[in-house]
Amino acid sequence: MGFRCGIVGLPNVGKSTLFNALTETQAAQAANYPFCTIEPNVGQVAVPDERLDKIAAIAKSAKIIPTQLGFVDIAGLVKGASQGEGLGNQFLGNIREVDAIVHVLRCFEDDDIQHVANKVDPLSDAEVVETELMLSDLESLEKRVPAAAKRGASGDKEAKATASVLGQALELLREGKPARLTEPRDDEEARLFAQAQLLTAKPVLYVCNVAEEDAAEGNALSAQVFAKAQAEGAEAVVVSAAIESELVAMPAEDRAEYLAELGLTESGLSRVIRAGYKLLGLKTFFTAGPKEARAWTFPGGAKAPQAAGEIHSDFEKGFIRAETVAYDDYVTLGGEAPAREAGKLRQEGKDYVVQDGDVLHFKFNV
Repeated sequence: MGFRCGIVGLPNVGKSTLFNALTETQAAQAANYPFCTIEPNVGQVAVPDERLDKIAAIAKSAKIIPTQLGFVDIAGLVKGASQGEGLGNQFLGNIREVDAIVHVLRCFEDDDIQHVANKVDPLSDAEVVETELMLSDLESLEKRVPAAAKRGASGDKEAKATASVLGQALELLREGKPARLTEPRDDEEARLFAQAQLLTAKPVLYVCNVAEEDAAEGNALSAQVFAKAQAEGAEAVVVSAAIESELVAMPAEDRAEYLAELGLTESGLSRVIRAGYKLLGLKTFFTAGPKEARAWTFPGGAKAPQAAGEIHSDFEKGFIRAETVAYDDYVTLGGEAPAREAGKLRQEGKDYVVQDGDVLHFKFNV
């Protein structure tokens, strides 16, 4: 299963610069004018995980394959997007296709970089984007809810459930609140709500793009964004897109020293990835052997067959059992064979809920 985060924000806040740095490519054209990103650029980012390196060393794996998270650089939005202004319709369509929204907010002053509103105010910028997403959802639901309610009154049970859960979302939007605050009453309503693909139902990660000197501690502007995120139950991180661009350009062995000089212990990539994982409720399991050690992404709460399906659909269909070693046991004991001898290798069945860090070997028959 691939997970994709859409990078959004007003023009000239650093979206494409951040995308280029994250994916270590120059796939997205970074330019100092609105709409330089016309088609959404898509990049797969390797997720940094020290556990994978340790597992590979123990298993003496010939290859190391990290798991990945997708990022989509989406064209800049302007006020009126919900009515088709600028590249509004395309922007909204692109957001509908991602799992989470990475909302880049400008938290730095620079007279050489034009701001579309001629002022630096991240909370105002966030409101512009959020308002357009809400207006789009509101317009959609004001048509869909009455139609579903009418079918529900005629005896259509699914339509009745749809009208119930989307009606709740509609009321929230009318109050100026995002649809993600909707609380489905059961699994069926949850399925129908997800199926609606509402823009404001998607989880949000705020990325505060700050100047180099503020990368370690943030600044007054980023503090405002963090307060907003906390109030909404969202996530926020501080990143300097300028620093990330410099990191990409230098040899890998020099990056740690450069970050230390700036008072940083990790790159912005690591912070964004970790926050994105947390936002989407994602976990990682590992497979290891002489040929390769590999990390796999799975949604938290998944049972062993679903996790096996991340490798191949046949693994899920013909699942028999999962030989499981917890990461700490694998590393402490020195691998699968010592873990087996110590009684730490478990045989888990179809109802086992996979834990973050599990080292798994699936048995299946198709």
